[in-house]
Amino acid sequence: MAALVNLNRLAVELRLPRNWLKQEAQAGRLPCLRVGRRLLFNRVAVEQVLADRAANPADQKRPE
Repeated sequence: MAALVNLNRLAVELRLPRNWLKQEAQAGRLPCLRVGRRLLFNRVAVEQVLADRAANPADQKRPE
């Protein structure tokens, strides 16, 4: 079982902005576990989603 990491640690490990990761998770575009007000992430799952999105940019919804 993969360890869960908090938002701050994920941002540091992936070298991505904390606010962007939080927005993507809250919008349901990144997998996370909500525990109270905290967001916890499986880093491997998040990396897979980001890799899939990068490989298939046409599949992403454009903001209206």
